[in-house]
Amino acid sequence: MRTTDHRTPSPSPSPTPAPPDGGQLCAPYAEAVLRHAGRDWLRLNVPGHAAAPASDLAGLFGSRITALDFPPLLDGIDLGPDTPLDRALALAAEAWGARRTWFLTNGASQGNQIASMVAPALGRTLVVQRSVHSSVIDGLVLSGLDAVFVQPSVDPEQGIAHGVTAADVAAALERTPDAAAVYIVSPSYFGAVADVRAIADTAHAAGVPLIVDEAWGSHFGFHPGLPSNALSAGADLATSSTHKLAGSLTQSAMLHLAEGPFADLLEPLVDRAFRLVQSTSASALLTASLDLARRSLVTDADATGSSVEAADRVRAAVRALGRFRVVSDGFRAFPDIVGADPLRIAIDTRAGGITGHEARRRLFRDHQVMVEVATDAAIVAVIGAGSVPDTDRFVEALHTLPSPLRTDSTGTDSTGTDAHTDTDTDTAGMLRLPAPGATKLTAREAFLSPAVVVAAEEAVGRISADTLAAYPPGIPNVLPGEVITAEAVRFLQRTAAAPNGHVRGALDPGVTRLRVVA
Repeated sequence: MRTTDHRTPSPSPSPTPAPPDGGQLCAPYAEAVLRHAGRDWLRLNVPGHAAAPASDLAGLFGSRITALDFPPLLDGIDLGPDTPLDRALALAAEAWGARRTWFLTNGASQGNQIASMVAPALGRTLVVQRSVHSSVIDGLVLSGLDAVFVQPSVDPEQGIAHGVTAADVAAALERTPDAAAVYIVSPSYFGAVADVRAIADTAHAAGVPLIVDEAWGSHFGFHPGLPSNALSAGADLATSSTHKLAGSLTQSAMLHLAEGPFADLLEPLVDRAFRLVQSTSASALLTASLDLARRSLVTDADATGSSVEAADRVRAAVRALGRFRVVSDGFRAFPDIVGADPLRIAIDTRAGGITGHEARRRLFRDHQVMVEVATDAAIVAVIGAGSVPDTDRFVEALHTLPSPLRTDSTGTDSTGTDAHTDTDTDTAGMLRLPAPGATKLTAREAFLSPAVVVAAEEAVGRISADTLAAYPPGIPNVLPGEVITAEAVRFLQRTAAAPNGHVRGALDPGVTRLRVVA
């Protein structure tokens, strides 16, 4: 594991700094910021709030927050040799088993963009799982790479995409002689874990690195009840959305580089790309939260174990009560799934007579219960590592939701959701994922081409200039450069019309207009 000053380029990595006293028990960056805030400063620099105790910010968040909100480049924090930030980065790399770690203040999306941007140095085509997050597609726009997409398995009952197998990846690599890297997602939004070891071996046998979007698996490897993380399974580069389930503040994340066969080549490229997309005013609050989240994960495995036990209690109660089903109970039917994240609780709500979108809306409105993701058929609740929520409250609220779905003469079910069946729904009325249209241009070519905005129905058969993704989870249903299909338009419009439905990249809330290549 090696680190460099995160601001100043150097021709070669610096030696790893000496571990701070106390090792993983320390949070060197967070502690340095706290000490700095404890001094009597006259602040005539940015941020402009100057930690004024009478400001609106201090009134809402408390003076402690504004006092800790420092800019970068401060002596004793992140400026100079062997800084607290350097030591925090070294501890994070050690904790995740990385050669080097970068702290990100624009989420794992920033990590995905960095990974995509360095790939052109390795080849011209990215072999990429089709159900990646939209930020990976944004990275394709930035990099200009071609892409060969590997289609994931799809659960027809749930209408959700899972992962890919090593055989799928091998077949794609065989037809891609100029492959730059393989890019997959593990775990999925529903907690499905891919066989990262087998896929890494396949990628390495073809002479390319494996990049894993492990946004939802930042907690992996920190307790025996959790799957191992991607780096330990052979991945070369992994994005980690630390704020999701590992306890840091929203928008904070990490990017981890393995000590593997591609490390010498990738490290300087990643470092340069990091500087392109990282803010020059990175938040001290977000950075400190990453330092603290790492310390908690490493030093309090018992707390993580309690979280796993809480999630297990929810699944056991759902099974025992019998109205709903646990989605992960069906994972064994898919060859691409080798495990499940126990901290993600995916519930098949259709089995209990209510759509996932409506269940999420009523849980929020009537019970003040927030869940992470809803689809037409399911909801996904998450429990953060170290958190032990009131699981009885959730189980009780879930089982007081109205049932069963009854369709009236207008085609509306008892929850107020459109229940008409068409070519995009199964016999139970569940909305199916649309098949992607044909690829005609690279993502960058389509994004930068002259474009026009047309009515959605007129866009069918034309090439999309935008990424369109039902959100959450944010997996693109239409990519720049793909032909827009009628099926995709109906899916996105139905998604937008659902309770809490949203389509990322859409020009209007109802997806009535689309941008196409002129």
